[in-house]
Amino acid sequence: MEAHFESNPLIDRLPKHLKQFIKPQDYNDYTPINQAVWRYVMRKNVDYLSKVAHESYLEGLKKTGLEVDSIPNMYGMNRILKEIGWAAVAVDGFIPPNAFMEFQAYNVLVIASDIRQLEHIEYTPAPDIIHEGAGHAPIIANPEYAEYLRRFGEIGCKAISSSRDYEMYEAIRLLSILKEAEDTPEEEIKKAEDQVDFLQNNMGELSEMSRIRNLHWWTVEYGLIGTIDNPKIYGAGLLSSIGESAWCMTDNVTKIPYDISAADQSFDITKPQPQLYVTPDFAHLSLVLEEFANTMALRTGGLSGIQKLINSKALGTIELSTGIQISGLFTNVIEHEGKPIYVQTTGKTALSYREKELVGHGTQYHAEGFGSPIGKLKGINLAIEDMSPRDLRAYDIYEAEKVTLEFEGNVTVTGEIITGSRNLQGEIIIISFKNCTVTHNDTILFQPEWGIYDMAVGKKVISAFSGPADVNSFDMINHVPSSHTIKAKKSAEREELEGLYLNIRNIREGKTAVISVENTFDLVQSKHPKDWLLSLEIAELCDKKGNTELLHNVLIHLEKLKQSRPEIAHLISGGLGLFLEKVSLQH
Repeated sequence: MEAHFESNPLIDRLPKHLKQFIKPQDYNDYTPINQAVWRYVMRKNVDYLSKVAHESYLEGLKKTGLEVDSIPNMYGMNRILKEIGWAAVAVDGFIPPNAFMEFQAYNVLVIASDIRQLEHIEYTPAPDIIHEGAGHAPIIANPEYAEYLRRFGEIGCKAISSSRDYEMYEAIRLLSILKEAEDTPEEEIKKAEDQVDFLQNNMGELSEMSRIRNLHWWTVEYGLIGTIDNPKIYGAGLLSSIGESAWCMTDNVTKIPYDISAADQSFDITKPQPQLYVTPDFAHLSLVLEEFANTMALRTGGLSGIQKLINSKALGTIELSTGIQISGLFTNVIEHEGKPIYVQTTGKTALSYREKELVGHGTQYHAEGFGSPIGKLKGINLAIEDMSPRDLRAYDIYEAEKVTLEFEGNVTVTGEIITGSRNLQGEIIIISFKNCTVTHNDTILFQPEWGIYDMAVGKKVISAFSGPADVNSFDMINHVPSSHTIKAKKSAEREELEGLYLNIRNIREGKTAVISVENTFDLVQSKHPKDWLLSLEIAELCDKKGNTELLHNVLIHLEKLKQSRPEIAHLISGGLGLFLEKVSLQH
């Protein structure tokens, strides 16, 4: 699989657990109708967004190699993105939020390579190549914004989730797939919508991941920039939605100055947004991100950080003041006067220092879990990590000595010291004991029959975050989504229509055509009377070639379509407005 992505070395740097989400982009899967949808949306967007988008958008379209007439080829995009220090990979629909953000931390843009159906040309709740390619890619050509995106990924992938967050991810993924697929029974969509509604109203206290996803939504996806009275668009969700990019500029949408309160403003992915946040500039986004990061367990650590990890029921890491990092499934913490005094993991655990697993302390060695006291010794003002060699000798913390260490909060470690490991600063980070008993009051936490006891050293927990310290410590190749994107159905009628779209595309590009423009239009009218986009492309071709008689007939047909299908009338008018000065049947 990786051979396809040789054009950008950033992809080679990705850890294996992220590479599992990458799928090859099979460009041949895009049909002529898909290409027409891309072209329509891009032409409408470039025409409209040149007036309302941040100036980086149009510059970025050129820099990232996105063409208005053709769906981008990922490999071509990668060669160009390489120039601005980024890469792009194709994935299947929504991927878990932690993974999505971690890709960003590696300067890699995740692009759902499917494209919306013609029926959902204005907006789709499913991520698609229009949203990702035409929405996200152009803005990252702005270096200030690109650094915000990278930094957001770096911090966001460390946010601790709740068990409800994963349920919500699966529910939204399923709903987006069902809504985008054709002919999904209404009751199936209703059931999926009800599940999303239920979860949105029963999330409990918002997790770090929920809150930082809110910040992501109100900036990266739906952000406005400038002043409240004259905002410009930079959010990818708006840049890729014909309908919402226009709607958001009206007074129907409340504009709010962007600040950290956006973290507590939830969103509904299936509906237009009732309010949007306006940042004065890209630098302000980074200030708010840092303000939020200061509230995360990543930076606050402590008892609350461990409790967040326990509640998440997922792989996480704590870092102690010596720099030692414990990664595993945290299941218990003993507290004393509001501070953690003993922490426990269950199952595979790894110890690391500065994101690198310590030799001999991987998941095979700590396969049954890990427990350690945290804090200072009772009655001694000096923490073990701050003791000089002379202090350590004085307190019998010395190889081959039998010692009893009484920690504040009544955790006692009694055993014979085998050895200790130090960090680069010379602080002791691990002490290993044999014949060791660890107790908390009358509760036995470790006993000699269990083998060697490795005690992590640290007076406090300075950080707690999602995922392992060293990504190589755990096998994380385990992503199996509960739902897969549904491809468009094939039929003889659809195949014929695709052929007619291809024919018009060939004529426009000066290639050999199988059928004349006139005959193509006759077939559309007689056999595909509900299709509007191909007639629009035929009208454009007639206008360009000065075929006024056929143009007149096509415009009459489109006018009838507007009457019979009022829900698409504005799409037809909008498309005609791209090439006709004044839409008139007397053209």
